[in-house]
Amino acid sequence: MSKVMMISNRLPVTVKREDERFEYSWSIGGLATGLRSYHDRSDGLWIGWSGIINEEISQAENELIRQDLYDNYRCLAVSLSRAEIDNYYNGFCNKTIWPLFHYFPTKTEYNVNDWNAYQAVNQKFFDAVDPLISAGDTIWIHDYQLMLLPKMIKEKHPDTRIAFFLHIPFPSYEIYRLLVWREEILQGLLGADLIGFHTYNYVRHFLSSVRRLLGLEHNFYRLRYENRLVQVDAFPMGIDYERFANGSGNQDFFSEVKEIYDSNEDVKNILAIDRLDYTKGIPERIKAFDLFLERYPEYIQKVRLTLIVAPSRVEVEEYDKLKKEVFELVSGVNGRYGTINWMPIWIHYQTFPQEKLIALYKNSDVLLVTPLRDGMNLVAKEYIATRTDLQGMLVISETAGAASELGEAVIVNPNDIQAIAEGIKYALEMPVGDKIAVNRVIHERLKTYTVDYWADDILQALDNAVMSSFNTTSQNIENQYRLLEQSYLKAGRRLLLLDYDGTLVGFKPIPEQAKPDPELKSLLSKLSDDPLNTIVIISGRDRNILDEWLGDLNLHFVAAHGLWVRGPDRKWAMTVSLDNYWKKSVRNILEMYNSRMPGSLIEEKEYSLAFHYRQCEPDMVALRISEIKDALMFLTQATTLGIQEGNKVIEIKDNRVNKGYVASLFIQNDHYDFIFGVGDDLTDEDLFLVLPVDAFSIKVGVEETNANYYIKSWQSIRSILQRFTALSGTALFSNMRRHI
Repeated sequence: MSKVMMISNRLPVTVKREDERFEYSWSIGGLATGLRSYHDRSDGLWIGWSGIINEEISQAENELIRQDLYDNYRCLAVSLSRAEIDNYYNGFCNKTIWPLFHYFPTKTEYNVNDWNAYQAVNQKFFDAVDPLISAGDTIWIHDYQLMLLPKMIKEKHPDTRIAFFLHIPFPSYEIYRLLVWREEILQGLLGADLIGFHTYNYVRHFLSSVRRLLGLEHNFYRLRYENRLVQVDAFPMGIDYERFANGSGNQDFFSEVKEIYDSNEDVKNILAIDRLDYTKGIPERIKAFDLFLERYPEYIQKVRLTLIVAPSRVEVEEYDKLKKEVFELVSGVNGRYGTINWMPIWIHYQTFPQEKLIALYKNSDVLLVTPLRDGMNLVAKEYIATRTDLQGMLVISETAGAASELGEAVIVNPNDIQAIAEGIKYALEMPVGDKIAVNRVIHERLKTYTVDYWADDILQALDNAVMSSFNTTSQNIENQYRLLEQSYLKAGRRLLLLDYDGTLVGFKPIPEQAKPDPELKSLLSKLSDDPLNTIVIISGRDRNILDEWLGDLNLHFVAAHGLWVRGPDRKWAMTVSLDNYWKKSVRNILEMYNSRMPGSLIEEKEYSLAFHYRQCEPDMVALRISEIKDALMFLTQATTLGIQEGNKVIEIKDNRVNKGYVASLFIQNDHYDFIFGVGDDLTDEDLFLVLPVDAFSIKVGVEETNANYYIKSWQSIRSILQRFTALSGTALFSNMRRHI
């Protein structure tokens, strides 16, 4: 029976040693709070680090904690050493990914040892979950600490359903490209069937990076990657609305807060809650409040800022400096404006439990949420939900993810302290009727899109993504290797029709760089040495290139998409009589766009022209490519010429020439009981159409295709051909024995 497993860096349970025993409690804040209710009702398993460092407890204690967490909380603990925490978490996660993804490139460090630790810990998480995985399981991986894990799981367990959600921002391409290990991270994430972000800005940034770095285009946020479809979408995380709307908070604390606040009835209360971090904009917020009091002295002794700063990474020198800066700024404001009876800023350097926060929410007139960059910020939503009287007002940074959902609130630029000061004044002075109107709209939204709705929405989207991938692809040839090998071994005559670029070799920046490597030449030579095999290289390449690169082998060739044919006798024959009267007009159009699109190039073949744009900026391609096709179609519409689209290339050639026609000649002129045809793009669909129904027609990549099968990469095709050479040796040996 399939099951649901959630995986995150930390478990939602806090473990503390009390004398000679351990105490367990549900964690507060962030992912743990947000998904606890879902975990309770899903009956699934949560995998993560317990928070206890290996060296701090004995092996027996470690096993005891693991068993307690599993039995009482349905949690599987992953053990981490101090070195792993230092290099993986404090190192790569918080010195590389965290600052870069929050747009602080000058604070970003690139340390190879930290990267190695990140890979090792992701592998450790995989090793922990691997024995538990069954086909059909749903695996939901969370956040930036585990971005390599989706690929690890998918490679060994392709029948799993994997969702990944990033809880921090995904930066723009110009920032992301600075990451040294940028391709590895993207490939790790693309192991998931569904990749979720808080906002559509993050979705666009991710897709832009994938397009520019991996060359993958999307269609309605859906990527074709190896042998799968990957859906990318935005899912803004919700809160447990009823808990905050109906929660009374800690009653003793509530009374204490109310007593203090009521004793100063004329004082308006502003609340700000953050973890100590340079991304939260705490110094800027204090400076803005200072400016507010300077500009509007009528608010002196009439307003109070309660600043709650939760300790974070206290052992890191930079955070210690930030703490000192915050307290110095607070002291400066209090020194300038404070009196015996009134202090403008109350700062609490501590963590408050959720019930106490609810009490503070209920007694605050304004919540000030001004991070320099934040993935979502659930505090903003919690405050609005708690204020069921609809009279609290939110001032929020435009760079917080929640701002995209809470657009009715007061939106400010977190770097502009004047704008924040004006925002505070506007929020304090907003008429009650306007506050109620604004909050009523937001309440309805928060009430609908709760954390449970969010979780269900993601898992439903995962189901749809997996189903779409299943419905739009042919069968995976990797699941039919036994049938493929048996058919090859039993065959008396075999025909292998092999495309070249993207099928036998990977794509290169310019066509001339895709020369066959020694491994490929050896492979083709061994295959052609088998007297039962007829090997045909069926390519869009020019015949002279094929002669130069592979002409010394005992192969058949089809060049220029079917215009030229030659056998091992090295005599080329034309399949259609053509001329080149049209080339000058078409070349003029291509040269015009070639000059406008840096990175493009024009390849001239005997009877066709190809326009390559693999090295062009993707955004420029999106802008120009339709113009090029429109211009060419207008020019060629009354001729036999056509536009052939390939992988990052447009080729203009005669429509009467195609791979399918020539492939049919091979099939008709001889009898083959094993036919194997492979290709990777639209030019190969004509080939697949003419192959018999029992042929092994294989498309490289996941797309709608006329082929019977698909495979993830050209490297996988080489592996199949390697296997064929081994089988040829087996078959030849058996044949020799029968004749002895």
